[in-house]
Amino acid sequence: MPPRQEEPRRDATGSRRGSSRASGARSGDPGGGGISDARAYTPRGRSIREAGTGQQRRTPRGGRSGDPFRPALQVLDGGRAEPARTGRRDAAPTGRGGVIRTVPTRPAYDEPDDEPPAPPRRRPGPRPARSAARRPTRKPRRPPKLADPRRRLRLATVLTLAIFATIGVRLVVLQAVDVPEWAGAGRSDRLVRVDLPAPRGAIYDRWDAPLANSVEARYVFADPTRVQDREATARALSPLLGIAASKLSDRMRPRTRENGVPSEFEYLARGVPIETARQVMALELDGINVHRDERREVPNGDLAANLIGFTSPDMVGLEGLEARYDDLLSGVDGRRVYEAGRGNLAAPIPGGFSQTTEAEPGSSLQLAIDADLQFRTQRILAEQMAKTQGSTGAAVILEVGTGEVLAQASYPGYDAANPEESEPVERDDAATSFVVDPGSVHKAITFGAALEEGVISPETTFPVPNAVRKGDTWFADTHPAGGRTMSLAGMMAHSSNVGTIAVADKLGRDKLIEYQRRFGLGQPTGVGMPGEAAGRILPAQEWSGSSYGSVPIGHSVDATPLQMAAAYAAIANDGVYVQPRLVRQTIAPDGTRTPTEAPKTHRVLSPENAAALRTMLEAVTTVPDATGVQAAVTGYRVAGKTGTGWRLVDGRKQPGEVASFIGMAPAEKPRYVIAVFAHTPSGGGGQITAPAFRDMMRFTLQHYRVPPSSGADAPNFVVYPR
Repeated sequence: MPPRQEEPRRDATGSRRGSSRASGARSGDPGGGGISDARAYTPRGRSIREAGTGQQRRTPRGGRSGDPFRPALQVLDGGRAEPARTGRRDAAPTGRGGVIRTVPTRPAYDEPDDEPPAPPRRRPGPRPARSAARRPTRKPRRPPKLADPRRRLRLATVLTLAIFATIGVRLVVLQAVDVPEWAGAGRSDRLVRVDLPAPRGAIYDRWDAPLANSVEARYVFADPTRVQDREATARALSPLLGIAASKLSDRMRPRTRENGVPSEFEYLARGVPIETARQVMALELDGINVHRDERREVPNGDLAANLIGFTSPDMVGLEGLEARYDDLLSGVDGRRVYEAGRGNLAAPIPGGFSQTTEAEPGSSLQLAIDADLQFRTQRILAEQMAKTQGSTGAAVILEVGTGEVLAQASYPGYDAANPEESEPVERDDAATSFVVDPGSVHKAITFGAALEEGVISPETTFPVPNAVRKGDTWFADTHPAGGRTMSLAGMMAHSSNVGTIAVADKLGRDKLIEYQRRFGLGQPTGVGMPGEAAGRILPAQEWSGSSYGSVPIGHSVDATPLQMAAAYAAIANDGVYVQPRLVRQTIAPDGTRTPTEAPKTHRVLSPENAAALRTMLEAVTTVPDATGVQAAVTGYRVAGKTGTGWRLVDGRKQPGEVASFIGMAPAEKPRYVIAVFAHTPSGGGGQITAPAFRDMMRFTLQHYRVPPSSGADAPNFVVYPR
């Protein structure tokens, strides 16, 4: 088989050239057969044509691989870039007929992956001369390790999903979990809170006549953040509110609350009449507004003012029963909270948040006081006390058997509707705070204890000297007996100090102290008045020699007018002590009436001894020259006792004297007990108390339509039996 001729190749200039073998033949080789049959072989021993498909492969000079991006793709795939091959080697000619071996590059599609990379292409130029000595072989440098793009892609995907998941979770929390908190924080800036005052309970007399009650009114307030001109606003409001413009301007001054928020609410006036509030609103002043309020109204001015007391503009009880029962009367305020706009749109937002807590009105009190009797008692006391300058007086009217206080008057008094115009001393309730040495009115306690202990009887008589000495003190009588024998009724009628001390000597110190306590001395009555004085009984260990003479006749003893009135009420009630009661019942807002706790009672004297003592006391108003004839009431039998003592302030005796009269009527079956006390710095109190008692008792008996006494049953008293 004849050899295949090598297809001529073109050089860089485009001229065709043949293989080394053909060149040799053309040079005149005669045989030409061996050389002509020579073939060009690849390094693997196959001819170029045998390695292909019958077409000549490109030589290295013919161009690079058919896929110029393969190195870059290999780098991205994590492999190494295959160096480009030139496909040429410098052949050293062996002579004229030498053979040049050419190693063409393999096609890209037939190149195995493990083909060693071709040496890098060199730039044209002379190659440096190599050293004669063989260079040491260097370990080829390892190419840098590049990141895996798939790992980076996965990491980026995970991070992106995590970010989106975090955002999603936060959105869910904000929209579902924290929405009330955020909504509430924004809403709180728009909320307006308005207090709804609870109507304060009223105070009624025993017939439900109002003594003090609340009426609807308005309060005027300012928002300092919206007031444009404080001075001009204050001048406009001053005539209507009756408050100085300087005070109003100061109240409208911008303020910062403890939490750092500017104040948006300041009271300007409380209890403003509704008509006045309308005039205020008609001015259309920036930052000024009104709202519902109440005002405490005292219909009768000074009627029972010292007893009832008064409240502050904020409806807080400050004196008297208003203070003592403040928790019961005040109730619980309500509140309205709503969303409102700002600035000129400061009005409720339609459809916005709105919540109203209704106010719970306070309960009311029904007193045992009779308004008509209270009024008349105050007038009689004031008329009598006005005869002496600088005097202080008290009057108490008790109902026998129930202990209810029908009237309780003090002098001087004040107008509870305008308490700021009075002095503190004028606002005291003298009946419970007026501490005195009761004087001779205490003798009824000494005689009653002696009767109950059996040391004397109604028929007891004994000589009474003009004076007696106890310790270092002499005690004498204003009506000297001169040593004559006196009856117990006579001793009471002439208010004998010597006779009373003689009875106390038979009774003994300890028994006298015991009966003082049983008659209610030395402890508050618990009538319900704040600051009620307890009085004081002289303890046995503090008795001196003179105490055996002073204590039985009502000295060295501290008591209040109410305490002494309750002691006489026990004598009138057949010997049973009944705790005085001022409040009859409470009235709930719905009208339910609840009686107060029943008064405490205990027996002091037997009915027989109590009746005998009342008979002795009746001599005081019937014996012609007795001390209490001015207290007699025409048509009625009256039993009672006069007294002269001292007033004590912080344990110190005050100038002047305290005159008193305590009595009961009708004496045969007492219905009422009246006690009148008067402190007169210049003396002469006896000319005040007995006439005052007479007028008060007459009105009381007529007011309650008590029939007159039967004259046939009146006792006939003998002062000196022999």
